[in-house]
Amino acid sequence: MKFNPNVLDCAAAPIAEAWSWVRDPASDNLIDMCQAVPAHLPPQSLRDYLGAAIMAGEGASYTDIRGIPALREALAEDIGKRYRGRVSEADVLITAGCNQAFCSVVDTLCQAGDEIILPLPCYFNHQMWLAARAVKPRYLSFNVDTAMPDPEEAAKLINSRTRAILLVTPNNPSGAIYSPRCIEAFFELAREHGLALILDETYRDFIDIDQVPHKLFARGDWRDTFVHLYSFSKVFSLTGFRTGAVAAGQPLIDQLKKIQDCTAICAPHAGQLAALYGLNNLYHWKLEKSEELAQRAIAIKQAFSHPDLRYRLVSAGAYFAYVEHPFEAAARDVVKDLIQKQEIVCLPGSYFGRDQEQFIRLAYANVHESRFEDVIGRLIASQQRRYNP
Repeated sequence: MKFNPNVLDCAAAPIAEAWSWVRDPASDNLIDMCQAVPAHLPPQSLRDYLGAAIMAGEGASYTDIRGIPALREALAEDIGKRYRGRVSEADVLITAGCNQAFCSVVDTLCQAGDEIILPLPCYFNHQMWLAARAVKPRYLSFNVDTAMPDPEEAAKLINSRTRAILLVTPNNPSGAIYSPRCIEAFFELAREHGLALILDETYRDFIDIDQVPHKLFARGDWRDTFVHLYSFSKVFSLTGFRTGAVAAGQPLIDQLKKIQDCTAICAPHAGQLAALYGLNNLYHWKLEKSEELAQRAIAIKQAFSHPDLRYRLVSAGAYFAYVEHPFEAAARDVVKDLIQKQEIVCLPGSYFGRDQEQFIRLAYANVHESRFEDVIGRLIASQQRRYNP
């Protein structure tokens, strides 16, 4: 049996590989900072509702390819309020998680040999899908001082094969929150060149509710350029329900329906019911959890101010801290050492694109801040074992 060489060339699934380095997964001493997962279950009210709905026979059938109409309407209303813009249910398609949203958008916009511009560091599943589809990534360099991508650098990379610019904000893996000015500059660049601006905003619910992430949805022409990707996984703790969304103009939605019909047919019905319940009933619960994470972000930044720590916090926000390690060693070796000797499970920067060997990612969202002192102590211990000043 022969395999597609593009798939063979893809990296192995990063989370699984990192866990393969763990000597004792059952150890009570492990600190799991590997995968971005909520620290809490969905609220009891959502679980009760969904259990009753399933027992009543809901959730077992297909939905419309685009998703439950009421969910599309509720998400459009939620987007409109959050961004102070204009979105209708016709602009929304519900997907089997945000990863499927991204993959379907890429398949709709690109063919083999086309190019997408994206900043370093970048989400590993985005890289993997581009590689599997033979779509060439054109990388923007990582500014360790600001963690912000540069539109002027992107302009120099645009050519006849460029189809889109891809941004993730709040960023995975860096946690950086791109400013409205930065995002809007990339929109103008994409619009001028007839490109799509794909904006993965999976973590947008963990930005201060009083802060508008950007003003693109308020523009009358947003549908011609802007593609918004979203996930219900983190905001309502629904990671296993696989429910995400795309908001875009009607021409793109019409083409995405073809991809959806050939892959998932529709997003999981039960996940859609859970997402709809969340949008209709869990606003204050969402704000409470968002505030908890905001306090956790403050705590991780404070923890990294320890005078004996030689790991440097580059950026942090939403779920992630991106950290520069102090060793002249490959990031994989540093992470293996942290996993096996310090029992901190995390990811090497090399999973997030080229030129990232000096970094590691810590997913701090599912670790209570009371454990951050222990995390820092273990990082300092790793320095004593390996670091020569």
